[in-house]
Amino acid sequence: MIYLDNAATTKLSDKAGKELLYWASSNYFNPSASYNQAFEVAQALAGARERLKKMLGAKTGDIIFTSGATESNNLAIRGSVRDGDWNYIFSAGEHASVLNVAKALQSEGKNVKFIPLTKDGDVDLSALKNLVDSKTRFVSCMFVNSVSGAINDIASLSKIVKECAPRALIHVDGVQAFCKTPFKSAELDVDLFSISAHKFHGPKGIGALYVKNKAILKNMIYGGGQEFDKRSGTENVPGIMAMLVAAEETDVKSNLLKAEKLNNIFVKQLDCEGIEYVGSCKKSPYILTFICNGVNGETLVRMLEKEVVVGRGSACSSKKAGNHVLESMGYPLNKIKGLVRVSFNASIDENDVKEAGQIVKQNYLELLEKVK
Repeated sequence: MIYLDNAATTKLSDKAGKELLYWASSNYFNPSASYNQAFEVAQALAGARERLKKMLGAKTGDIIFTSGATESNNLAIRGSVRDGDWNYIFSAGEHASVLNVAKALQSEGKNVKFIPLTKDGDVDLSALKNLVDSKTRFVSCMFVNSVSGAINDIASLSKIVKECAPRALIHVDGVQAFCKTPFKSAELDVDLFSISAHKFHGPKGIGALYVKNKAILKNMIYGGGQEFDKRSGTENVPGIMAMLVAAEETDVKSNLLKAEKLNNIFVKQLDCEGIEYVGSCKKSPYILTFICNGVNGETLVRMLEKEVVVGRGSACSSKKAGNHVLESMGYPLNKIKGLVRVSFNASIDENDVKEAGQIVKQNYLELLEKVK
């Protein structure tokens, strides 16, 4: 079986797995306890924050460890909401863990606006200029879109927001970018940045939120005061240390080149009439989304799963009809029906990708013949 749904989750690396086991079974002490062994764990945890912050390219700010990107996104948004005549802006292509919070804010009477997407899948920055104003409290935009692979120009977005609303907070869901796309958060000029370990060969159930100034966030989980009193609860030290190892063993630039090569190999094998690739702007090579015209994408995914595992967009929204990202890009429902997403990691063998492309093409053509 060839696994090509790495945007949904990745295999835990051997090194991260060993680190996870060590901190879970050997050095398992609670960092909040008062004895010496616990103090050593607390020191390791403090070091992990600084090392992760360095990987993000941040010179200031703090790392708040969470259970993953969904919690990080919720903390960033909910922790930033304030009473008063404010508006909150979100891109129309956000992950469910952002989009559904935005909808909840709407139902609570908050003034919520959405930045439309271009036909290429990135946020429409010209439209943003007409949305942001002096009453804008918060702007959230995904760095790399998990469905289309479009890479948003976060630095330009930040510049627009800061010029029109200097007090506004900027949040980035960086799940598909961290350890995959070279960047420095300081150059992006954002206030909050979410990551999730299982997207880059770390364990599930652990993530982080970078906060430029932790004073901006309200306390969301009350308890013993861990994580700067913003997210109480005993820290998941094994997950944190394994996440750090997974991140530090990643060669971002080298892996990016490998992903580009794998992407090109797959496209070359899949090339046939009826296949329509989504978006044409600057995209992450880790994500390749296409429309299989004339067939049901879900049926094709089921046909393939014994030989090739692929996806249909965000795993968190896979059970819902349609696709809000493609709808925002202007795709009609009959096109969206044929949506398939493949996503790579740098350790995949080139021959496997070549074989996978051939298998997808063969099954698509067979299915197309059956439905004619």
